[in-house]
Amino acid sequence: MRMLLKNKKRKKSKAINTIIVIFIFLVLFVIIFINYYSNKSKDVLMAYAEAETRKLTVLVINKAITKQMSDSWADDIFDIVYNDKGEIVLIDFNSKNSSKILSTMTSLIELNLRAIEEGKIDMLELPLNSLDAYDMDLLDKGIITYIPFGMVTGSSLLYNLGPKIPVKLSLVGDVVTGFSTDVTEYGINNALIKLMIDVKVDTRIILPIISEEINIDASIPIAMKVVQGKIPDYYMNGFSSRSNISN
Repeated sequence: MRMLLKNKKRKKSKAINTIIVIFIFLVLFVIIFINYYSNKSKDVLMAYAEAETRKLTVLVINKAITKQMSDSWADDIFDIVYNDKGEIVLIDFNSKNSSKILSTMTSLIELNLRAIEEGKIDMLELPLNSLDAYDMDLLDKGIITYIPFGMVTGSSLLYNLGPKIPVKLSLVGDVVTGFSTDVTEYGINNALIKLMIDVKVDTRIILPIISEEINIDASIPIAMKVVQGKIPDYYMNGFSSRSNISN
């Protein structure tokens, strides 16, 4: 009788130990699964938020520059020096005019991005209807867009399920602008100068649980100029301008 009781106790003890081991493995599996899924979810959400932030930032930069563009910029920015034979010996930037234009563009870009960041849409200085693709009520709250949490599932059926996660941006450091050029032969003894404004902006993408800093570069064509004369071995001194942004 005692032997039977001991055997029953041993079997019961083994069963309990087995259940405990299985339970521990299940708990560990759940923890690992949740951790993996959580990290995956963050990656998916941040990738979407980054794409939306880049799209809006480049759009604001483009529209801000477009609003100020002038047909006279090419003539104002370039100094072209000819020799006695009418050949181009130097294509360079006009220091005074270039610095003035870049300074104006830098301040305007900063002003508009700050307005987006702070939700002060009435302070935007952009062409009319520039942001028609966006929900102005959201922008007025400093929110770029909402991300439906269901998108992390990758299922179109579940895409719109779950809470909507707001995406915000914040400027980090300075807005930096500069000119870049592309000079090519154009017909016979002519040169075509293409002028771009290059903009570099550091922004922080802000979600409720995570944030990430990204670098955004944009190159906006602003002018073309055809000059008569054979293209020489020329040089162009670069110009850049920083905004006065306080962190």
